Amino acid sequence: MKDDHYFLDKAIEMALASERKGNLPVGAVIVLDGQIIAEGPNELLVPEFHPGRHAEMQALGNVPSNLWHRAKEMTCYTTLEPCVMCCGSMLLHRIGRVVFGAFDPVGGSKSILPHLPEYYDIDGRVFDWTGPLNPEKCDPLYERAAKRFDTLF
Repeated sequence: MKDDHYFLDKAIEMALASERKGNLPVGAVIVLDGQIIAEGPNELLVPEFHPGRHAEMQALGNVPSNLWHRAKEMTCYTTLEPCVMCCGSMLLHRIGRVVFGAFDPVGGSKSILPHLPEYYDIDGRVFDWTGPLNPEKCDPLYERAAKRFDTLF
């Protein structure tokens, strides 16, 4: 069976492709039963600026509708620790596990997880939160994304 590093590498491929198109180097894939069922590149900047086109949001939007009843079994692999918007969407839609490649010390949502209301609790936990899984490859992506993002505002 494919492992976490395999799927994170797929997200890294998406991040690099996204960066080549002029977007931030962030990518995400969603896996169910050992298969990628959805993927999402960051498209925040190209074709035009849109604040909701984070990689995780793109991947969530690409999950086939007939699979949502199995959301607790899904894992989202993303190159960067999800922000509050993406984390919130994964919580609301009951994604079972999140694996990320690099911490986002500025915009990541890890620090809020212990403070969430009981509503978000899934079987005694918020969701499995694993990372950083591959900071050697993903920290440079974060650094380039942060630098690029800072020039926008």
